[in-house]
Amino acid sequence: MTAQETYTDRVLARAADRGDAPAFTFVRDDGDDRLSYAELDRRARGIASWLQERGLSGRQVLLLHPSDLSFVTAFVGCLYAGAVAVPAPLPSDRERHFDRLTRIAADARIGAVLTTSRHAAAVESWLAGTGPERVPCLATDAGPVGDASGWRNPGLRPDDLAFLQYTSGSTSAPKGVMVSHRNLMANEAAIQRALGSGADDCFGSWLPLYHDMGLIGHVLQPLWLGARAALMDPGSFLRRPAAWLEMVGDHRITIGGGPDFAYAMCVRRVKDADLPRLDLSSWERACNGAEPVRADTIDAFTRRFTPAGFRAEVFFPCYGMAETTLLVSGTPRGIRPTTRTVDAAALENGELRAPETGTAGRTLVSSGVVSPEDFEVRIVDPETARTLAPGRVGEIWLRGASVADGYWARPDATAETFGARTAEEAGPAGGGWLRTGDLGALSDGQLYVTGRLKEMILVNGRNIYPHDVEAAARAADPVLGTGAAFAVQAGGAGRERLVVVQEVAGAALDAAAGEHGPLLVERVQNAVAAECAVPAGNVLLVAPGTVRRTTSGKIQRTLMRKLFLTGAIEPLYAVLEADVRPPAERTAATVG
Repeated sequence: MTAQETYTDRVLARAADRGDAPAFTFVRDDGDDRLSYAELDRRARGIASWLQERGLSGRQVLLLHPSDLSFVTAFVGCLYAGAVAVPAPLPSDRERHFDRLTRIAADARIGAVLTTSRHAAAVESWLAGTGPERVPCLATDAGPVGDASGWRNPGLRPDDLAFLQYTSGSTSAPKGVMVSHRNLMANEAAIQRALGSGADDCFGSWLPLYHDMGLIGHVLQPLWLGARAALMDPGSFLRRPAAWLEMVGDHRITIGGGPDFAYAMCVRRVKDADLPRLDLSSWERACNGAEPVRADTIDAFTRRFTPAGFRAEVFFPCYGMAETTLLVSGTPRGIRPTTRTVDAAALENGELRAPETGTAGRTLVSSGVVSPEDFEVRIVDPETARTLAPGRVGEIWLRGASVADGYWARPDATAETFGARTAEEAGPAGGGWLRTGDLGALSDGQLYVTGRLKEMILVNGRNIYPHDVEAAARAADPVLGTGAAFAVQAGGAGRERLVVVQEVAGAALDAAAGEHGPLLVERVQNAVAAECAVPAGNVLLVAPGTVRRTTSGKIQRTLMRKLFLTGAIEPLYAVLEADVRPPAERTAATVG
């Protein structure tokens, strides 16, 4: 990699070198779709030519594709044209999806939309209604879409934008992270070092390709290497998690992963009858990130799938975010995930300390090490900006070539998030730190991510991590699934009260809404009290799909709190304290 090489240069070189070698396979039940490097190059040149003819080099282009090969060719077409790709999820018929898409399109000031023949009519209807005016729309899969021979190299520079990655918005409105070619090249190199990846690897993913972990980790990394990848529609995994594991064996996948909940879902939903068909022996790096990594998930997945050839040292707990392009830290290759049991009360007070005899402990999973070649890292008191000593919990601050240039068209938010300065720094050379908004600690060279700064729950003067409450609630009964925990102010003194919104499996919906509801709520309350030593006086049992997640699977606790406070959550059964009832009361039971 040279200092002046762009990601587009890298892909052009890989296409020339690899020729007819396989690049991507999209896995279907009725037969796979395949794409070689040569065919990808040909299709991308045609799309790029269409964009260049319309003067869209340097302009933002919205990508509305399924997570299949059409997305890959459209994204590479934007790279070839020198256009700035803006990946976004295809909207469903739900109004909130169209609203979000309209905000993204307006914020990015798009010059065109690329989509597929199947979705072109709906996209054009949206453009004619609430979408941007006079924006051309191209179905990239409708045969040759431009003159590939007329394509010209855009002559990009490293500081030119490669794409805008709109954040998933777990605690705030989506913002467009400006990822330059320099950022992308730096982070792909960091990913290669962390994974030990090479051209002989096969990547495998079911993750949405408009999200950073799916795009950068499972599409752009194999392209950067000249490797190959197998892709699967996210819906296929969610309907039948075993399909992902079958794909690992069928395509001899060596690298691939997803959020912690995906591994937990496999443990719960892959049937014993599926195990003889699974071969996970090729899997060398099972990435686990995008949300807190749980030791019990790692242990349960390893136990469940060891008979299928899975090994504990394959797990790759990692940490990253859109603002750092993707990866920040990961577990060294060939080493089992590092765990550490700490005193729960000390953790609430911001310290990693071994528990004393008879005191409650909490097991943390390390997100690995931060390479000094790629990042500087500090743990900082978010109130005073003072750097904290190892073993102390604070906000994670980062600097490095992978850190993006800021948020598109948001100078104030960019200055606040990307221009932080520690209290110890002075003079013009200091500053330039990225405030991640994540809480964590460094200990023995390992990075432990403990939660989100804005989502911390303060109850009775104690700092409670919401994912601990959610894990305790979910474990209370086998019929319970995803949950969201947050705090609301109640009473004249404005005391914080814990609220748990807990999904119930579909087969148990009628029972939860009837006589079984009080028993389920009691079990949740007892489990949270026992595990977290905090009262859960407010529990709502809800149908599957009620708890909102981001595109990467992160629970949107801030949004769930807003929906609760506005009475927009309709429970099957609920127990609420009188002074925390939302304005539009829809509860089946109330206490207090």
